[in-house]
Amino acid sequence: MLCSLLLVFVGAVLPLGSEARPEFTWRNEQEPVDTCGYNSCPQTRDDMLNVHLIPHTHDDVGWLKTVDQYYYGDQNSIQTAGVQYILDSVIPELLRDPSKRFIYVEVAFFARWWREQNNVTRESVQNLVNQGRLEFILGGWCMNDEASTHYNAIIDQHTLGFEFLKHNFGDCGRPRVAWQIDPFGHSREQASLFAQMGYDGLFIGRLDHADKDVRLNQTNMEFVWRGSPNNLGKTAQLFTGVLYNGYGPPSGFCWDINCKDDPIMDDDHLNDNNVKQKVADFIKAAHDQMKHYHTNSIMMTMGSDFQYQNAHTWFKNMDKLIKYVNAQQSNGSDVNVMYSTPSCYLAQRNRLNQLWNSKSDDFFPYSDHPHSYWTGYFTSRPALKDYVRRTNNFLQVCKQVSALGFYRGEQVNTLREAMAVLQHHDAISGTEKQHVANDYAQRLANGINECQMIMNVALSEMLTVGSSLGPPQQSFCPLLNISQCWMTENHNPVVVLAYNPLGREVQAYFRIPVIGTNFYVTDKDGTRLDVQFIPVSNATHKIPERKGTMADHDLVFRGPLPAVGFYLFFVLETFDQKEDAPVKENIVNEAEPKADIILKNEHLSLTFDGTTGKLTKMQQLEDSLSIGLNQDYLYYLGYSGNNSKDDFQNSGAYIFRPNGSIATNFSQATLKTKEYVTFGEAMVREVHQQFSPWVSQVVRLYEHKKYAEFEWTIGPIPIDDGYGKEVISRFSTNLNSFDTFYTDANGREILQRRYNHRDTWTLNQTEDVAGNYYPVNTRIFLRDEARNIQFTVLTDRSQGGASLRPGSLELMVHRRLLADDHRGVGEPLNETGSDGRGLIIRGKHYVFLETIPKSARCHRDLALQLYMAPSLSFMDGNGGQEVWIQNWGVKWTAIKTPLPENVHLLTMESWPTPGTDPLRDNNFLMRLEHLYEVDEDPELSQPVTLDLNQIFQFGLKIENEVTLGANLPLSQLRRMGWDIIVDKQVPDTDKSPDTTLRVDNTTITLNPMQIRTFVVTSLED
Repeated sequence: MLCSLLLVFVGAVLPLGSEARPEFTWRNEQEPVDTCGYNSCPQTRDDMLNVHLIPHTHDDVGWLKTVDQYYYGDQNSIQTAGVQYILDSVIPELLRDPSKRFIYVEVAFFARWWREQNNVTRESVQNLVNQGRLEFILGGWCMNDEASTHYNAIIDQHTLGFEFLKHNFGDCGRPRVAWQIDPFGHSREQASLFAQMGYDGLFIGRLDHADKDVRLNQTNMEFVWRGSPNNLGKTAQLFTGVLYNGYGPPSGFCWDINCKDDPIMDDDHLNDNNVKQKVADFIKAAHDQMKHYHTNSIMMTMGSDFQYQNAHTWFKNMDKLIKYVNAQQSNGSDVNVMYSTPSCYLAQRNRLNQLWNSKSDDFFPYSDHPHSYWTGYFTSRPALKDYVRRTNNFLQVCKQVSALGFYRGEQVNTLREAMAVLQHHDAISGTEKQHVANDYAQRLANGINECQMIMNVALSEMLTVGSSLGPPQQSFCPLLNISQCWMTENHNPVVVLAYNPLGREVQAYFRIPVIGTNFYVTDKDGTRLDVQFIPVSNATHKIPERKGTMADHDLVFRGPLPAVGFYLFFVLETFDQKEDAPVKENIVNEAEPKADIILKNEHLSLTFDGTTGKLTKMQQLEDSLSIGLNQDYLYYLGYSGNNSKDDFQNSGAYIFRPNGSIATNFSQATLKTKEYVTFGEAMVREVHQQFSPWVSQVVRLYEHKKYAEFEWTIGPIPIDDGYGKEVISRFSTNLNSFDTFYTDANGREILQRRYNHRDTWTLNQTEDVAGNYYPVNTRIFLRDEARNIQFTVLTDRSQGGASLRPGSLELMVHRRLLADDHRGVGEPLNETGSDGRGLIIRGKHYVFLETIPKSARCHRDLALQLYMAPSLSFMDGNGGQEVWIQNWGVKWTAIKTPLPENVHLLTMESWPTPGTDPLRDNNFLMRLEHLYEVDEDPELSQPVTLDLNQIFQFGLKIENEVTLGANLPLSQLRRMGWDIIVDKQVPDTDKSPDTTLRVDNTTITLNPMQIRTFVVTSLED
């Protein structure tokens, strides 16, 4: 009779971030109920140690094999793994026995499997989800990396997974728990985003071994993570648990087809009957684990990488384990075992009504042994990291143009899915095999091609403006960064369409590769613009991917771009007398002393030593700031051991372990330095530096820009000496920054870092260099509080960075290694280019010098313009400019009133209503974000109020405000409340933003760091 009773815990259900406990109904696991979430949880016993067995599989969306190979089970000589067989095997086991449960995570795989199923199977799976026995945990397209990912892409990839689950499973498909069990360190911003997506909790598998030891000893494996303590307060708090066994089962209890542990042999007639020993071992493991957690519930992860291809082997042995362990209760055992899920375990924790410790920092860097810091992957595969960042830029443009052009083609999803796959923790991280990295890049290229077709159709609609003539086909030039563009080299005239995805007008510089210097540029009115010709550098000429390219100059011009819109520029060849100014070339590499080279605009001045060619000083002219500044390229030799023990740990794709703490300097001798300056009024001035035959740099100052641009070209990294190398750019200043520096977290909030320090435990540093490296997604900076100076470096992709001594910053830009680091990938990080030699990498750093109060305004604005840069396309300009003006639009904008400087249009994409014709649906998903933190800027950190109907050219109606992942109306969100002990470093000053909005009103307020997500309808076709 007791088994049929419902144990009901009653509590008030309060809004987001409340401190009360939500209502749960605990049900007998045998009772078939058409309900999901916390109301489907199995019965537990308050007088027992309840062990929640979590049957699960961890399916990497590419790693040792490609996504396709993993799904189909191809190339099993590399790794025995076939995801389709996992799902084929698990579903029948769940249907056979209502007591069984299973969780699934990676929607990228599940969506593919789902599309192959018939209606009968789909209905059965939907019933399992409705009963809470198949539960989606995390629910993103993949389990993303947390170090190298940008917050925009993190949000997008989760939204894609949530969209699929909601469409096919309704509210029962909505994940309640985040499950980041394999990423190599964890970001505080990720926790904040998860909380804003509506998760109740997060479970992680990897943290620094020393941190874990302390937490085990202090019974502090579970806590509340304060993801945005200074800005979003309780809105960004998230209960977080560290898994005891990583994400595998206890030792001796792995029963997959590839496991070597003994099954439970329970035939009394057999000599090998091992039930007694297995039960004793399990009960001991349960009690050992319980010592490190609060109260009487623990969670055991029963599964691992690509397990459950034959689910029967797992479930048959777990059935026996549950049976025989629970039978020992009659003999006095206090262990009660059941099939469960992470959300049910989380609900048990929430019932405790206790105070929890809190945490306000992050989990970087991560090490699994004293000499094994996983900080190399912050930089690994820098070309792929750059490709992902630029592709995210293009995806946002593609989604905007598709939505604003009311083009509902499915091609957008090709790039959405490819970008989502690339956020995986073995994709953008750079920790995959080379053939998998190639496959990832191909997926991005395919998605880009599909979006280019969309851009052609949608932009053509905007261009024609009632004309019966269709505009020419657009072409795209993905290799502008190496001065290559087929259109500009082979057509005259050329029309350049520049689309600005930002919600406000920008003044942008453009560099277009051309042959010769007989060109001029006009705007939409036929007015000639100022132009400048810059010779293509020697380093650019040598890049093998430029084979066949004839361009020898970059044509530089500047023009205005409207908010969320485009502007056309006309590039024409002239046969008049040469009008551009001659180029002065001042070479500095001779024996006699030379005068210093000074690169200067109205904001900055850079001084290069006339004899050595090195940068020596940087000045900010507006506030009369001046610092000594030396910038060098150096390299660490990668340690090459045999990985037999931690002392012999190699540097590899994951791990950064230099062979010593001193980096080798290329420029012991005089640099080869050239200065290119155009006579008269130049828009850009450049200094070209050659540090070694394979390391060069161009330093630029653009007129009207407050930053200096450092464009570096690295490679091929030589390996003839038998050593792998890890190349850094080091900025050495005379600022007194003590042991402190700052980095961003996934492109959003800023975190303070300290040399050889961790906030939550006493660090015994064993690797002075690698153990002080942190992920830098967009920026890193130093402060001299006494002099009121901030020195900031922005990056064009994610990299590893550090400050190893006061006044010094370094960023790792490239790495090529000759040994595997023994973390599974099984090959060295030795990338080659199209010529078979080592890969050449080009990138940029952007350097600011500002007073501390002004600095945020500079680096936040530029960081936004870099990751949401204008998108360029090119058209044949035959017919001349007059024909274009007569027949086609030359300027277009969706914006009526530009957004304030501290507000960003994060998302604008089509969002069809389920059940309606997508070709006639005018719904959009729109996200608006406040770009600044509290007290970061005297003006721009203030809350902002705006009326959405005053922003766009067309009228809008807000249908609903939804969670960050767009899978639940915000008014329906009820998150678990937790009572916390506030950590001393960050006091509790709750500034949870007000999200109140009347749906019949389009006026909203954004508070610092707040993102608000809306489903809106255009009132115009």
